[in-house]
Amino acid sequence: QSQLVESGGGLVQPGGSLRLSCAASGFTLDYYAVGWFRQAPGKAREGVSCISSNGVNSMYAQAVKGRFTISRDNAKNTVYLQMNSLNPEDTAVYYCAARRLSDPRVCVIPRDDEDDYRGQGTQVTVSS
Repeated sequence: QSQLVESGGGLVQPGGSLRLSCAASGFTLDYYAVGWFRQAPGKAREGVSCISSNGVNSMYAQAVKGRFTISRDNAKNTVYLQMNSLNPEDTAVYYCAARRLSDPRVCVIPRDDEDDYRGQGTQVTVSS
């Protein structure tokens, strides 16, 4: 069964850090651009970041630029999202999503639902 599984969420104080992981099973992430999006209760899906399949290029939403860093380890079939300087507005369920794109240098921040694979999400709560 091909799937993405997120982990690493939890409760953190404002100013703290978390690292999310997105592990693929049943298929290889080598050929997929991978992104993260989040959804808070009562709010629309918000694209956060993406990384190209070759790992060279990445993109970030303005709300997280300078605080979040996306990376990938294709040998481990895993993508990471390092989140620093967290604030309560970052509270949401975080999802990873994979898309197979023709150009390995390109990625798309997943703001729509045109994903080939999508995980079940991991809760991130930022609160004192």
